[in-house]
Amino acid sequence: MIRVLVCDDQALVRTGFVTILDAQPDVEVVGEAGDGIGAVELGRRLRPDVVVMDIRMPGLDGIEATRRLAGPGVAEPVKTLVVTTFNLDEYVYQALRAGASGFLLKDATPQQLVAGVRTVAGGEALLAPAVTRRLIGRYGSRVRPADPPGAGKIVLAPRELEVLRLIAAGLSNAEIAAALVISAETVKTYVSRILTKLDLRDRVQAVVYAYRNGLTDEAAG
Repeated sequence: MIRVLVCDDQALVRTGFVTILDAQPDVEVVGEAGDGIGAVELGRRLRPDVVVMDIRMPGLDGIEATRRLAGPGVAEPVKTLVVTTFNLDEYVYQALRAGASGFLLKDATPQQLVAGVRTVAGGEALLAPAVTRRLIGRYGSRVRPADPPGAGKIVLAPRELEVLRLIAAGLSNAEIAAALVISAETVKTYVSRILTKLDLRDRVQAVVYAYRNGLTDEAAG
């Protein structure tokens, strides 16, 4: 079971998310919070697999709540999926810098919400397609305060570099496996090696690294 904490200051929206997620056979909503302070308290106490986090909440906004649960320096980060009405580059950038593993807009379908929770719980990054390339192109160079070790020189094997490019293109492990005609387990191994070699925390940072270092068609263009 994927244990989920739902955080949103609007009771109707929160109830909708809970109803959608609880209806899934592999998802269990273990708590709800109506503000950022409650989100942090419940996140630390319940240790859910995924926190579904709104951005604009009273007391403590979702960005700061995400930072306290998943940001740099957190010993045991909690995976966070930010879901918001606001399709603004700065919000997305701040959410990723705060440690969010995914970002969806509230106009996403119920199926996309469920898929997003499953994706983040599985350790993959998720960005709404409408904002991914625009965001990384504009803010990618600022997501990490310093270049990781080995920046400026190729430290990846050719196959690892190929996998990194496909991650940056937004492909899931299963899609990468199909594209390269290898197993999903092999892809998972490659992803782990890439993150370790480049000293990156997750796939979001891998995408940013690829754009920063001109490893994608979009970055090159």
